[in-house]
Amino acid sequence: SRYLVYICRQILCAASSILSLSNPTSFVLTIITRSRYRMVPYMLCFQFVACCLLVLLYSLRSGSTSSAGHGPRSYPVIGCLLAFYENRRRLLDWYTEMLSASPTQTIVVDRLGARRTVVTANPANVEYILLGNFGNYPKGKPFTDVLGDLLGNGIFNVDGDKWFAQRKLVSHEFSARTLRELEIAVLEAEALDRLVPAMEAAAEPGGGAVDMQDVLRRFAFDVICRVSLGVDPGCLDPALPAPRLATAFDAAAGIIARRGAAPLAAVWKIKRALNIGSERRLREEVQVIHEAVMDLIRSRKKERFLVNAGDVRNDLLSRMIDCGYADEDIRDMVISFIMAGRDTTSSALTWFFWLLMRHRDVERDVLEEITSMRRDSSNGTYTGEGFDLDDFRRMRVLHAALSETMRLYPPVAWDSKHAAAADVLPDGTRVASGDRVTYFQYGMGRMEAIWGSDAGEFSLERWLALPADGNAASGGVSPFKYPVFQGGPRTCLGREMAFVQMKFVAGAILRRFDLRPVDEGRTPAFLPLLTSHMHGGLKVTVRRRKVESTTGNALHDAATDKSRSSFFS
Repeated sequence: SRYLVYICRQILCAASSILSLSNPTSFVLTIITRSRYRMVPYMLCFQFVACCLLVLLYSLRSGSTSSAGHGPRSYPVIGCLLAFYENRRRLLDWYTEMLSASPTQTIVVDRLGARRTVVTANPANVEYILLGNFGNYPKGKPFTDVLGDLLGNGIFNVDGDKWFAQRKLVSHEFSARTLRELEIAVLEAEALDRLVPAMEAAAEPGGGAVDMQDVLRRFAFDVICRVSLGVDPGCLDPALPAPRLATAFDAAAGIIARRGAAPLAAVWKIKRALNIGSERRLREEVQVIHEAVMDLIRSRKKERFLVNAGDVRNDLLSRMIDCGYADEDIRDMVISFIMAGRDTTSSALTWFFWLLMRHRDVERDVLEEITSMRRDSSNGTYTGEGFDLDDFRRMRVLHAALSETMRLYPPVAWDSKHAAAADVLPDGTRVASGDRVTYFQYGMGRMEAIWGSDAGEFSLERWLALPADGNAASGGVSPFKYPVFQGGPRTCLGREMAFVQMKFVAGAILRRFDLRPVDEGRTPAFLPLLTSHMHGGLKVTVRRRKVESTTGNALHDAATDKSRSSFFS
């Protein structure tokens, strides 16, 4: 059958991938032509392929089962590989359908070469995993192995005492007013000096289409590097080539995402051991990142030793150096924050602008709120970009639009833990020690059992109907129903900073520019990598927006308004 052909091809591709061959046919020919000593590894791979085929034939003859009647059809040994093949182009929607059909919103998945996986979209289970029995659900070695080469012992890749110590330190630093002030200052400079001029250039006649996803990713990388490292990579500057650090992060993140999605973890582990193929490339890119950050640490220590004690930086790197951490620990923590901040906000904003272009009524409401916030109550004039944190917190319509965007298109589609001991989830699902337990944010955001019959619609009312004082990071909704920022002890520490950045960028762009999609009828695909991406980017044309001045009926060209003002009085 076509399934058998597909699986045979996958097995041959896995073997050839291990040996970095261009195609499976060359693998067979090499076995025949190589000398006796050099063909040993190829013979081993040939035996591996033969064993896999025998196992496959046995599995197909043994019949199939389904996990509790609601999971994917599963066979002995190969698990649900055939079902994955059938749905390989719609995995997210397939999982959502299975979870919606399950009475408990939970399914069990058995995969070839992987631990049993419990996938849930049940808020009670999510609360139990993230809070109620938090200690039994660490990230676990299978997770940390995938990210370990890049993140090392950073806060997002450790458990237990190491995590607790870093969490305590970072929680204190993120609550510091100086760090929040630095973020606002960086946002203002990056937006007015680079983002707005880049958009203005695109709005000129003959400016051409702009990929907003690319622009927003570059912007976010500049901001997170300036806040975390205290250096400006100039990624958004069109006059400069993409900095080597940025390309290294892009390449490393892509390879690690493919690690996590690999059907057989053994494939990438063998390639890493042999230092071949994509794993060799990953090692090279990680070396670039590590060396760049270590050079910054050494130079910053020297700088702080030489400068006047009162003349110090407030970036995260400098503050961690002051805490006395080892250089390697500082490196891993800083890299973790760059990885967390570089794509999450840009992902959310990309989908936000796309949704607003499809819902112009929502765009008008958001723009009116932003405009009204910028009016000086005493004389009815514009006050430049001068929002403070309280202004951002009062932007309920914009907050609702961003929250609704991330409900439908979360920056991270799912998150996994690994059970330290056998357990039973609140819905009765049994979990064995070592099982992977995944909560599925993408599916949770689209399930009628959680959000009602209009779960598939983009509706701000579900957020605006909440009490006015519920404008927290999760919009007043339980974080276990809406786990975009996780919940419990591992709740995202940067959630408020993320909303500030997203609101700032939304305001800077929407009040100055009118975005129009290049392809009006296109519904882009959601790509769930380490952080989600919009397949093919978001190509738009840019027009200057004319807004009505509050001092009369004259039209005010918002794109030319670059006035600065302090964000903090």
